Amino acid sequence: MIRVRTDGETSLSRLVKGTLTVSTGRQAFFDLTEACSRWLSEIGARDGVLNLMVAHTTASLTIQENADDDVQRDLLTALAGLAPEEARYRHTLEGPDDMPGHIKAMLSDTTLTLPVGDAGLELGTWQAIYLIEHRVGRHDRTVRLSYLGR
Repeated sequence: MIRVRTDGETSLSRLVKGTLTVSTGRQAFFDLTEACSRWLSEIGARDGVLNLMVAHTTASLTIQENADDDVQRDLLTALAGLAPEEARYRHTLEGPDDMPGHIKAMLSDTTLTLPVGDAGLELGTWQAIYLIEHRVGRHDRTVRLSYLGR
């Protein structure tokens, strides 16, 4: 059985935008949760939604488990299997990790929308927000933040 309940209604009167920059240097998950929480606190967010969008085609965003680093390692291994660097791609101008990075980003999310309450981000107990870097070298990744709420 599926139950749905209405938790309340609020007037959304503010739109606040921000930018998060993440310097990467390897294929990995980068935890954005604390930076997002800090930004929401700085802007006085109370009830609304936070939208994140990564402005790159070879990086992505996800909500994933934060309790066991093996989950992230296994996910990177699975993505590498789905888009191996040694495959015969036509697009090779930017290196052997570029086209696999495009595929991995296509298979995951480039935007996330999360509920925000008085206590901050309304994530599950073992959840965190991650940027996933799909390229090998150093990159500065831009994540656009938009808060709509009160």
